[in-house]
Amino acid sequence: MTAPVTFVLASKAYPVGMVRATDVNGMDEAEFGFEPHVGLEFDSADDARELYSLYAKRMGFKIRTGQLYRSRTDGSVASRRFVCSKEGFQLNSRSGCPAFIRVQRRDTGKWVIDHFLKDHNHDLEHMDEKCPPFMQPKTPIVKNLMTDVAHKPKVKWLEEVEGGQPCTSGVIKRVKREGDGGRFQDEPRVGLEFNSANEAHEFYHAYAANKGFRIRIGQLFRSKLDGSITSRRFVCSKEGYQHPSRVGCGAYMRIKRQDSGRWVVDRLKKDHNHELGAQMETHKKSFNVSNKFIAEASDELENKNLVTMCNGNFVKRCRENCIGSDWYSMLFEYFQSKQAEDTGFFYAVEVNDGNCMSIFWADGRSRYSCSQFGDTIVLDTSYKNSVYLVPFATFVGVNHHRQPVLLACALIAEESKESYSWLFKTWLRAMSGRCPLSIIADHDTAIQQAILEVFPGTHHRFSSWQFKAKESDFLSLMDNGFKCEYENCVIQSQTSDEFDIAWNTLLNRYDLKENVWLTEMYKMRASWVPLFLRGTFFAGIPINESIDSFFVTLLNAQTPVSEFVSRYERGLERRREDERKEDFNSFNLQAFLQTKEPVEEQCRRLYTLTVFKIFQKELLQSYSYLGLKICEEGSASRYLVRRCGNEYEKNIVAFCASNLNVGCSCQMFEFEGVLCRHILRVFQILDVREIPPHFILHRWTRNAEYGIIRDVESGGTSQEFRNLMLWSLRETACKYIEAGAASIEKYKLAYEIMREGGRKLCWQRYLGMYFSTSWWLWWCRRGVDEEEPDDFPLPTQQAISASILHSVSPPISFSPFTLSFSTSPCEESAESTKQ
Repeated sequence: MTAPVTFVLASKAYPVGMVRATDVNGMDEAEFGFEPHVGLEFDSADDARELYSLYAKRMGFKIRTGQLYRSRTDGSVASRRFVCSKEGFQLNSRSGCPAFIRVQRRDTGKWVIDHFLKDHNHDLEHMDEKCPPFMQPKTPIVKNLMTDVAHKPKVKWLEEVEGGQPCTSGVIKRVKREGDGGRFQDEPRVGLEFNSANEAHEFYHAYAANKGFRIRIGQLFRSKLDGSITSRRFVCSKEGYQHPSRVGCGAYMRIKRQDSGRWVVDRLKKDHNHELGAQMETHKKSFNVSNKFIAEASDELENKNLVTMCNGNFVKRCRENCIGSDWYSMLFEYFQSKQAEDTGFFYAVEVNDGNCMSIFWADGRSRYSCSQFGDTIVLDTSYKNSVYLVPFATFVGVNHHRQPVLLACALIAEESKESYSWLFKTWLRAMSGRCPLSIIADHDTAIQQAILEVFPGTHHRFSSWQFKAKESDFLSLMDNGFKCEYENCVIQSQTSDEFDIAWNTLLNRYDLKENVWLTEMYKMRASWVPLFLRGTFFAGIPINESIDSFFVTLLNAQTPVSEFVSRYERGLERRREDERKEDFNSFNLQAFLQTKEPVEEQCRRLYTLTVFKIFQKELLQSYSYLGLKICEEGSASRYLVRRCGNEYEKNIVAFCASNLNVGCSCQMFEFEGVLCRHILRVFQILDVREIPPHFILHRWTRNAEYGIIRDVESGGTSQEFRNLMLWSLRETACKYIEAGAASIEKYKLAYEIMREGGRKLCWQRYLGMYFSTSWWLWWCRRGVDEEEPDDFPLPTQQAISASILHSVSPPISFSPFTLSFSTSPCEESAESTKQ
């Protein structure tokens, strides 16, 4: 009993990524007879995986890493599950095996087994080949897979069994039929038990074929304790309305897992709302040899998307869908009601092989917000932190008050490149093709690949909480000396050359050149190292932090379908009310000036209160710095700016007098969009009394919501401008409508204002039509020698309307004149001048 424990402790001496698969303190694997048990302690989660892998190899099964749980405090991994490779039903080779161990991290840093389920629901087999406990690199798929598989001794072929009886291996079980009639001895009923969920699926599939309908796997439910599957529904293929062929059939069978590990039918509905077809054969005799090898063969192809067979050829596996069917009907009903209220509401559904997959939606307010604040977006997929009922994700931006603003929402069917690529392409369709400058999203291979494909010019930054959790897991294995040097390399490097030198020195000193995690992190350094992030605009979201979840605790991945819409609407309205309050404060309150600098007054007039406070802080800090010109070439000069009393805190500021361009090595303006203290100090030295307009980002100003003129000047299509104007006018009108509906007096006032505005818009329209048609005809009819009168009175609205409607000459005589309109949207004037 002591040998395995000694192995666990000794493994800590090996570098990360190295394991000893053939020697355990001098013992051969065949002699390794230790069995995991609750309470067994390890130095790390990897040690626990090693032990379970060796145990699995001796017992005759394979393992893989299952679900993990993170701390809600700091995002670090709190527990891990290592499961049998046949857990789940995502592949044909899996049978929903419940065997697993779960290890939990204690306050001491040790990992302890707190759950251990030993029993499997499939046959075990002692393996002849020596396989390392950790997954080896995937080998390329060769064309003739059958030749490869045939030479592997662990692959068992299905035997032809007469009468449809199960084969001796127990891998595939067939439902017994009566002799010639082919009728089932037993129909589904509440209380019927099965050894596994796979066996229940085969039973219901055979029953459906006999009755003349098809089935598919429906919703599943997981335990809130350990994330294991507790119940499953098998439904008629015509359940739901996601495809024209579906009619909302309610027939289904639900099975529930018992404490004994067996599955029992607890709910059943046999009635269909459609006609049933003819009896179908469950197992065809032409079941050729190419699809008669069992689960082990599929395991070889598990990560190659080639697991199902069609006429002897491998085809792609069916994509998994984590969204329950009841979510689609609920959301479609909600979307239809929103479209009736909001003409700018947009939604889209991904369809794969006739099945609904991911869903994307954004209302008119969110789409307009994206036109102004969509330069930086945060893809929040925090639903993956825990056991979830629905994979709910949000696209969040930062508004001109530095508040989170909702840009779009989505339900993600599966965490694959296909799903995320569709999601980002749909984003472009909804947002007039505007790509963000930067995106903050998880360190996830599928997300990375999708961003490179759809947003090739967008800078991807890893979510800080998720990356910090992975980083903490790695650093927990290293000593304090390494941690200190690692942090200095990441945080204090000022140039890419400095970082490369410090990084290579670190790897050489601790002999970590072959470390897999460090190698991968170096390749992706542009997504997490502060040095490489500072030059990209991230709306001031701190590198080591992230914005809070938009819906906070009101809405999360465990929200039931019945409460989702009401909570969603409540959370959205709460955030938008906060934005309205800040809008009111910015237009009606003024911050106190703390200096006599003209730039402070300029920025107070332009910026929102929140952004002005950031600028004011930088301005006050600038007085603690000294600036020294170190270089000058023509109109360009460079300044060394350092803090008084601290010679190590220094930055270089480059200034060009010809075009008033300026840049600082701290790159605060590039990252946050607000000038830094170092640049402000140089402005004071050069007596620059006003900040150049190109350094006042419109997105941070009070009028950021009304950026139409700026967008027109920046270039774009006419359709984009029209959408922007529609969204802007609609959102502005909604604010006044909501205020006008507060009381009958306010309603009357709002109605009169809108009528007056409507009159002025119509007057301008009719005036343009009037001069372009009737007035031109009238002028051509006049005699060229006719004497012009001295005074030219303006035409009335009634005269213009009559002339346009009846196409007659104007009832009054006066010559053409020029019109000049004021630029105010609330006031128009016409002035006649004699030609």
